[in-house]
Amino acid sequence: MASRPETTINPEEARHFGALAADWWNPKGSSAMLHKLNPVRLRYIRAAMNAHWGIDAREMRPLEGKRALDVGCGAGLLCEPLARLGAQVTGIDAAPENIAAARAHAAGQGLDMDYRAVGVEELGLPGAFDLVTSMEVIEHVSDPALFVRGLAEALAPRGLMILSTPNRTALSRLAMIEVGEGMGIIPKGTHDWNQFLTPDALQSLLADAGLESFDLRGIAFDPRTGFTLSDNTKLNYILCATRIGAN
Repeated sequence: MASRPETTINPEEARHFGALAADWWNPKGSSAMLHKLNPVRLRYIRAAMNAHWGIDAREMRPLEGKRALDVGCGAGLLCEPLARLGAQVTGIDAAPENIAAARAHAAGQGLDMDYRAVGVEELGLPGAFDLVTSMEVIEHVSDPALFVRGLAEALAPRGLMILSTPNRTALSRLAMIEVGEGMGIIPKGTHDWNQFLTPDALQSLLADAGLESFDLRGIAFDPRTGFTLSDNTKLNYILCATRIGAN
């Protein structure tokens, strides 16, 4: 009997997020914090791609002619802005319910998207993507090292990868689990603090996969101003990676 391919999909995590699919695009619903995070992510991504490819900041469609992959795309909160920036976008997610919601929303927006319910290690498109993103996903997979290798395999030789994830600190436990989940701001059971990765741990996984990381920034939260890019990485952080020797 043929052995089952390795996968990083955690079925319990897929069920948890799949149950939230119908509410994903509601900015006041269960994914409200993701809606608040998205503008910060996009500002970082735009600055990173401008620097990486020498793109004029005034360019309206800077990803024209490029392929983008968003891993753990949910219902497409990041995929749709990337498409509007000109990219040919593929979004993949472990939960079929999320993919169905993503397809329905994109169709309503008149966007032509390639959505698939599959793990990155099973995608089978090596070196196909100029931009690979995965936002707040690695802390939910069953094998972070295999997951990072899957991301690296999908990245084009001179492509750009951007990842974000909560840091493994006392602050993240307090803010995201004890307060966030405890008060119902974040759906209960969303996070397992023991699965969070420090920047050093993530950078080590990237290096093992043949990638060099750079431009590490924190994502901080202030009740008055919301989420902002910061030098403080104690809550959440975002970084870039490219193939070693690509630049």
